[in-house]
Amino acid sequence: MPSTTVITVSQLSRLIGLPGAPTIIDVRVDDDYNADPRLLPASSRRDFKTVPTWASEFTGSRVAVVCQKGQKLSQGVAAWLRHEGIAAESLEGGFEAWRDAKGLLVRTGKMPTRDERGRTVWVTRARPKVDRIACPWLIRRFIDPSAVFLFVEAAEVPAAADRFQAVPFDIDNVFWSHRGERCTFDTMIEEFGLESEALDRLAMIVRAADTASLDLVPQAAGFLAASLGLSRMFRDDLEQLEAGMLLYDAFFRWCRDATEETHNWPSASKPS
Repeated sequence: MPSTTVITVSQLSRLIGLPGAPTIIDVRVDDDYNADPRLLPASSRRDFKTVPTWASEFTGSRVAVVCQKGQKLSQGVAAWLRHEGIAAESLEGGFEAWRDAKGLLVRTGKMPTRDERGRTVWVTRARPKVDRIACPWLIRRFIDPSAVFLFVEAAEVPAAADRFQAVPFDIDNVFWSHRGERCTFDTMIEEFGLESEALDRLAMIVRAADTASLDLVPQAAGFLAASLGLSRMFRDDLEQLEAGMLLYDAFFRWCRDATEETHNWPSASKPS
């Protein structure tokens, strides 16, 4: 009978990048992490020894716990979380099984410093259309689910970044920006090492819509229309971002699972 306290690599990989994905906690010891300082998408590192002090932060969440081999550390932490009433599973085979199965991993070398509450903080121009919704979606789904996004007037982005220790993106002369014909969304995928066919397909749609290259892929015109429609529906940029998350969730799921599916109105059968 399958264990009810573990999640397999294949089960977890189907949830990564989707709004219903579990919260992933990495409890590898420092030596193991330093030997391969990559993380499963949207995961955070915690010290297994202090689980009683931080367990309550995950009340109401579904949690997947990852250690190096899926043995004592992740199973023990998951058991403690369940003791606290939290739905928690350990990843079967741990980080090694995920890595060996070519699961998506995030490079942490360019990860921004987190604030005192463990969140990354980003700032960009107000009134987003495409790239400035795409990047927050990517960050929330694959890098930091608790990330904070500040939208300010374009001229104020550098000063706001300095005053609020935020990372500027999608403006000129910063690291997280357009590079040649590729947009900021492309830059983030590349720098975080997110090697995914589905994300590459989505990046092509985002790039085409963001750079007015609508002949690049057939989905670009509709994607741009939906993005511009959202920008007209909301005065508040954060409300627009929350609404836009669903648009990107849907396109990501299409890119991953539904590109071969078609839909046609069935023609009426001819009378015999």
